[in-house]
Amino acid sequence: MQYRIGQIVPSSNITMEREVPAIFAGRMQVLPERFSFHASRVRMHRVVAEELEKMNRDMGRCAQELADARVDIMSTACLVATMCMGKGYHRQVIEDLNAAIDGVPYQPAIMTSAGALVEELRDFGARRIALLAPYSDALTRTVVEYIESEGIAVRDAINFSILDNLDVGARDPMQLLEDVKRLDTAGVDVVVLSACVQMPSLPAIEPAQLALGIPVTSTAVCTARQMMRRLNIRAEAPNAGALLGSRTGLA
Repeated sequence: MQYRIGQIVPSSNITMEREVPAIFAGRMQVLPERFSFHASRVRMHRVVAEELEKMNRDMGRCAQELADARVDIMSTACLVATMCMGKGYHRQVIEDLNAAIDGVPYQPAIMTSAGALVEELRDFGARRIALLAPYSDALTRTVVEYIESEGIAVRDAINFSILDNLDVGARDPMQLLEDVKRLDTAGVDVVVLSACVQMPSLPAIEPAQLALGIPVTSTAVCTARQMMRRLNIRAEAPNAGALLGSRTGLA
């Protein structure tokens, strides 16, 4: 079976068109389904509220473009742009994008990376997490409050206050293996190694899980997991942490 995966990507995001296809590429090594990847881009450079709000207003155009490609599923690829708009806003985004493509001949499933993080953590059974994020102090508090409003406690959060989105995308993912040592993970069910879909983390997820002995994930992994579940295929991929089936480092 061949599936088309669509993403609405901030113009300065250089990560989600790498990490999501990489997760599915690993899956294609062990499972029969095949995938192609398609993106429409929406302007955003600095991770500040004004640009995030402007980006949200233009996503309907992107949804229409992806619908023209007859993708099977489409997702937004910016967590904080959704979360900064108010608690539960990922549900409104889905309504707005469905309205934007109302009447198209081929209706894709629509989701968001923000919704994927909270919903896939909840589906996995996570009640308490710790996370790393590149955002400012204020935006990180917004993200933590959003996650907690969805019924998941955040024991600890460390942020790096990087405002330029290209600088976020250029960060070495393996640095997270040092960063996570400062994170209070006592009693948590899952560590979110990157709460931001622009901050690369995929190569570090398995080593972090091995070092911590706790399930480790990221928003990008949760996005891929929800895509698989929404497509009604097995939510598994190698080397992508416990939420996609890895037992590395776990008893």
